[in-house]
Amino acid sequence: MRVLVTGGAGFIGSHIVTALRDRGHEPVVLDALLPAAHPGTPPLPDAEFVRADVRDADAVRAALRGVRAVCHQAAMVGLGKDFADAPAYVGCNDLGTAVLLAEMAAAGVRELVLAGSMVVYGEGRYECPRHGVVRPGPRRMADLTAGRFEPRCPGCGAELAPGLVDEDAPADPRNVYATTKLAQEHLAAAWARCVDGRAVALRYHNVYGPGMPRDTPYAGVASFFRSSLARGEAPRVFEDGAQRRDFVHVADVAAANAVALDAVGTRAAGTLTAYNTGSGEPHTVGEMATALASAHGGPAPVVTGEFRLGDVRHITADSSRLRDELGWRPLVGFSAGMAEFARADQRASASAVTEPA
Repeated sequence: MRVLVTGGAGFIGSHIVTALRDRGHEPVVLDALLPAAHPGTPPLPDAEFVRADVRDADAVRAALRGVRAVCHQAAMVGLGKDFADAPAYVGCNDLGTAVLLAEMAAAGVRELVLAGSMVVYGEGRYECPRHGVVRPGPRRMADLTAGRFEPRCPGCGAELAPGLVDEDAPADPRNVYATTKLAQEHLAAAWARCVDGRAVALRYHNVYGPGMPRDTPYAGVASFFRSSLARGEAPRVFEDGAQRRDFVHVADVAAANAVALDAVGTRAAGTLTAYNTGSGEPHTVGEMATALASAHGGPAPVVTGEFRLGDVRHITADSSRLRDELGWRPLVGFSAGMAEFARADQRASASAVTEPA
């Protein structure tokens, strides 16, 4: 199958291209290679390559010729620096997706695999001993400053027990990036209804692995820690390090895309189906920093108590739907993956990044 991979020269996208080729598909890569994301020309995937921005309708139209399905990875990622980044996020993520979907509609391409994100849920799933499952409100600046990081029950103020989030949890995006990722899903669902298309959204959890960009405020926490170790510095862990996340290896995410691509044509026409894409092994940020530092042989992490207001405390996935319905299984365990990542090369990066999600 001929498949367009937007953002296919980036971190996750390049791994997806490899996975597709290994399964006999014919990937076509569309990537702008923006200097902010790629200060030098990166190694290009072994595939037909179109250098263009996904917001360029003419270029997207040309790239779609002969294509049967699209893996849409191109996006600006991460929490960003402050709200001044909002126009860039909305332009890259939502306008770019709208242009792509409009051209797919015109070209008769009816199958889409979308890079979604767990950030659409906001805070994860919590249970109160008195009130059961509850949704805490945004954390307050005063609490964070005082080192009170755990969300409390909105009804009684009790401590909450974090759990796994499934795809039926209500969306509650709590920063600009999260808002744009949810908007991408809504655009894709609207496209599917209008054209009898079929879409799968893979809600990635914390993806890590070889080829992550370094030294950028827009990358994930694993990249921050790995970059510090490469400089001979201790990883700086925000809050108290007890934030729970699901760290999933990029090779497993690429495999999930390949599986979703094979299955998307069997979905009901006019629908978007969302799947959490996580390892199933929740770990704290502090555990991840310690594992990386130990495998790298660098200095031990430093817990700083610092925080970012847009961060959530705990978000971990229930990925059983992806396993049960599509047969996907993550193959890279936490210890082995972190040991590999501690020694792996990172991509050169600039201070402001537009990078495939």
